[in-house]
Parts: sequence; C-alpha cells; structure tokens
Amino acid sequence: MAESRQDKGWKHRVSIVALLIITIIYMIPLFYIVNTSFRPWNDIKEYPPKLIYEPSVGSYIRIFTARSVLPAGVKLSEEEIAEMTWAEKIVLRDTNERITRVGDLSKRYMNSIIISVSATILTVIMGTLTAYGFSRFKVPGEGNWLFFILSTRMLPPVVVVIPIFLMYRAIGLNDSHLGLILLYTAFNVSFAVWVLKGFIDEIPREYEEAAMVDGYTRWEVFRKVVLPQSVTGIAATAVFVFIFSWNEYAFSFLLTRNNAQTVPAWLPYQTGVLGYDWGAAAGGSVLFLLPAMILTILLRKHLVRGISFGAIRK
Repeated sequence: MAESRQDKGWKHRVSIVALLIITIIYMIPLFYIVNTSFRPWNDIKEYPPKLIYEPSVGSYIRIFTARSVLPAGVKLSEEEIAEMTWAEKIVLRDTNERITRVGDLSKRYMNSIIISVSATILTVIMGTLTAYGFSRFKVPGEGNWLFFILSTRMLPPVVVVIPIFLMYRAIGLNDSHLGLILLYTAFNVSFAVWVLKGFIDEIPREYEEAAMVDGYTRWEVFRKVVLPQSVTGIAATAVFVFIFSWNEYAFSFLLTRNNAQTVPAWLPYQTGVLGYDWGAAAGGSVLFLLPAMILTILLRKHLVRGISFGAIRK
C-alpha cells in the first residue's frame, strides 16, 4: 500500500512537471509578442536581440495613430517639440514621424466586438432552441439532420466564399456588419447545437414532466426548468463561439474592405514608409487577445465543464 502511494505521488509530481513544461512551451509565442510590443523601434530589428532594454509604449501609440515621416533634413525646433504631447514625442524619437490623425484600429476593434458579440448571441439562441427540439422531441430523420447540421462546420471557407461573395454583392451585404454576423452565425450554429444537445440530454426529463403536471406550459418549462440547468453549457458554448467569431480571418478579409473589416483582416497590413511595423503589429496582437482572454478567465469554470459536455446525471 505504501509503495502504491509512493508510486502515485511520484507520477503526480512527474505529471505536474510535464504540464509546466508544456505550458511554458505554449506560452513562448505569447511572451515573444508581448516582449516585441514593448521594445523600442530600433531594438526590434537588431540582431542579436538585446535581452535588456528600456521598455517603450511607442508600438501601442503607432498602432492607434496614422503618421507621416518628416522630410529628410527637416528638424523641429525645441519650441515645436516642447508643444508636443508625450505620445508625439515618443513617436518622433522612435521613428522621426509626426502623428497626423487617429488610426483605424479603434474602428476595426469596434467592428470585431459588434460582429462577434452579435453572432455569439444569435448562435447561442438558435443553438439552444434547436438542441432542445432534437433532445426532447422525436424528429423524423434526426440522425441525418444532425449530421447535415454538423457538415456545415466541415466546409473550408475558401470553398464557399466565391458563391457567398456573389450572393452578398447581389443583395447588398458585402462589407456590412449584418453580412458577417449572419455568416458567422450560420457557421457556428452547428457547433452550438451539438454541444448544447449534450447538456440538455443530461437534464432529467422528470423535472419537466413534474413541472407540466403542475400546469406549466412547454415554453415555461423550457424557460424556468431547462434554461437554468443549462447555464453552464450555454456559457461554455458562448465562449467557444465568441472565440471562433473573434479570430475569423478568411471571410472578413474576402468580404470586407472598410466599413465592416475586423481586426484579424486589418492587422497584418501595417506597412508604412519605414517598412512593416513589427512593434505595432505585436501591440495590436496583444490588444486583440485581451477580450477573448478576459472572457475565458471569467467563464473558466463553465469552460472546463463544457469541454466534458456536462456532468448532470439522473
């Protein structure tokens, strides 16, 4: 017995060390992006890279602004520099540029939030209702319908983007928020149906039958009995759907240009007069990661349970 406990303790410690190593490996790209975002302009392309440097927020200022390079030989006077804001001084020092206006990141960021949140809400509503229908009612050809729903998730975007582009152009949905919202909802609802059906299947039917005996209608049973017990599944599904919508690149790149373009389609093209701005791209990537990271942390308990498809038992 003692040897068995020792073996279990040894295996437990080895598992923890292995998980720590794997976590560190997975965190290296994130660390590199964050590190690059705080490097001064001249240090980013320096080889070999410096391990110790003075952090700068210049990359974050550049990603939020549009700038113009000062003509060769032109130097600003001390009075002009003194009148500049702290952000303008940092940009002038790093890249010899002047800020001309606010950049497009704020608009692209708002586009991503509007489209992702709207698509998530629609997907969860439609997925919950559909999953409940498949779980509680006899649907002719249920297996075929569920497979058909799932098959929509298997389509690579490049396969359908041309007919969708032509259809959207004909009905005026190109470069529109509504167009991307409907598209993201259509592609994510299959995932929501399958995940939520697993949760609803595990809610005992006896709860609903008892409620209907007490005079509840089917809608009241769904709203007052099923939904409260499905909160974990709904929250987990919402996290996954939000991440899928937030990270989507292909449709946003091919179907939008200005009005509804999201951050993933806009961020890779931060090329200016001075070349590609790796620091600004890294800063934009860090800011882009924050909403999904915060949502995942807030709903982490539901997310872990969602991966296991629920744990309610009769």
